[in-house]
Amino acid sequence: MPQNDPPETGRAPLAELRLADWAPRSQLRARTTVVPRPAHPVIDIHNHLGRWLTDGGWMIDDVPALLALMDECGVETIVNLDGLWGPEVTANVERYDRAHDGRFVTFCQLEWELLAEPDGVARLIASLDDSAARGARGVKVWKSLGLTVRDADGALILPDDPRVIEVLAHAGELGLPVLIHTADPIAFFEPLDRHNERLDELAGVPEWWFGDASLHPTFDRLLAAHAALVLACPGTTFIGAHAGCAAEDLDRVERLLVAAPNYTIDTAGRMAELGRQPRRFARLVAEHPDRVLFGTDIYPVTADQYRLHYRFFETADEGFGYDPDSEVPGQGRWDVSALALDPGLLEAVYRGNARRVLGL
Repeated sequence: MPQNDPPETGRAPLAELRLADWAPRSQLRARTTVVPRPAHPVIDIHNHLGRWLTDGGWMIDDVPALLALMDECGVETIVNLDGLWGPEVTANVERYDRAHDGRFVTFCQLEWELLAEPDGVARLIASLDDSAARGARGVKVWKSLGLTVRDADGALILPDDPRVIEVLAHAGELGLPVLIHTADPIAFFEPLDRHNERLDELAGVPEWWFGDASLHPTFDRLLAAHAALVLACPGTTFIGAHAGCAAEDLDRVERLLVAAPNYTIDTAGRMAELGRQPRRFARLVAEHPDRVLFGTDIYPVTADQYRLHYRFFETADEGFGYDPDSEVPGQGRWDVSALALDPGLLEAVYRGNARRVLGL
């Protein structure tokens, strides 16, 4: 009698399964809570609506459709970080802020490469003045400062450079808050070996790896520069992007919150990290209730993504996926648990803290 082939689950096929193809499905039978609208109106402090991250077209083709989504999901205002400088500030402000009063706030950016020029500081200060006059309500500083922007001699320019401090102190004088993204997840600075928890992500986007110490500062050096900048500009309100740029090290984040009354953080793009330490992050929020701002950094954002965030902030659900749009989660192969924040804290996190920082 001929023998049947071994089933798909037999040892031989498993031995041939590539790790890259492994997509396990959780068998946890846990509560799923749907939160269609937030407990309070929301300000999304960290999003991208402009042309900075596209090939030239607007991130949002249909602004009325976005407004309808915002109304459906209880989103009062979105902060658009894509103003850049010069005419691009005006284009974003006119398309969003002025066309839809109260629903959008545009931040400008700065051309830090100008610091390689002798008059770089003066030109950047003039750029800030011009952007504010065009309607920018804040400044976005990207991770390129510290990782790729170089001085005239080829050296990297870090966030604690005295010229950077002078420019961003001027932002404070103009009343412009500074949302700053320094470094990247810690794993992006670790060796590319079998112990790296984001290895599959870095294999897909190798330019996100900064672990070569001959080319890039360490994570700790960059976060030290981040803190030094904030402390050197007490008159400027800072928003530390992505949970203070150190979502895996909340003790570090909390030390800066304690040391710098002008420092706040947003939660954008870090559900994966915060959701594997929900009690620790909930404690940080409870101890600094006026310093944490809601954000998503999801673009274009969807109703499902907003509802997932409300579930994360408001419920006690456990063991759920933070990346429902992907079979394999993009920021680490784990599930998350919700924060179950004290309901008395939600209004400040969702809206109140952002209104204060933005001067709304």
